[in-house]
Amino acid sequence: MSEFRILIADDHEVVRDGLAAMLAREEGWTVCAQATNGREAVKLAEKHKPTIAILDIAMPELNGIDAARQIRKLLPATKILIFSMHDTERLVLEVFQAGANGYLLKSDAGKLLITAVRTIADGRRFFSAQVGDHIFDKFLHGSAQSDANDPDEGTALTARERETVQLLAEGKSNKEVATTLGISVKTAETHRSTIMRKLALSTFSDLVRYAIRNHIIEP
Repeated sequence: MSEFRILIADDHEVVRDGLAAMLAREEGWTVCAQATNGREAVKLAEKHKPTIAILDIAMPELNGIDAARQIRKLLPATKILIFSMHDTERLVLEVFQAGANGYLLKSDAGKLLITAVRTIADGRRFFSAQVGDHIFDKFLHGSAQSDANDPDEGTALTARERETVQLLAEGKSNKEVATTLGISVKTAETHRSTIMRKLALSTFSDLVRYAIRNHIIEP
């Protein structure tokens, strides 16, 4: 019998409850925590040290990709399964580059969730068939290249700046960003100015479009 402690992070309660119900049927598997956003997921992961963290990509405050990066840094032994509706090549590659061990499409959850968890717990990678073997091959061989017309702008920002972009794009003020990140309003304002300068953006609309293009927020 394999014993797993599993963290689930998704901003929809019905999704979390559905995943938890499926996982609870397996002997020795325990859902140790549930999070409603990426920031909470990181805190709960640090507290509970789960065997597996299942993270939705599209979460408020901190998306699943950036949450995966932080959890990977804090808890190298925790396996990470990303849960998403989307399967674009660029998004999948970014997920694995963030340190995730698996990528499960939501449409496959009913039939493949248990298999996905077992696979990554065994030290292997898992990805839904629709993602395509060629995408994973590119990642393994380090040959993935961004489309020339769709540059990977996200790499221009630090992790803290990506967090700031998400909060701003979600409509939070500099004061709210400062409170969420535990920094001063002045520092939040500096982050915002630096981001706009780095990315050559002029307006808030430009910032939102950037955040959507780079999978920091959902459209």
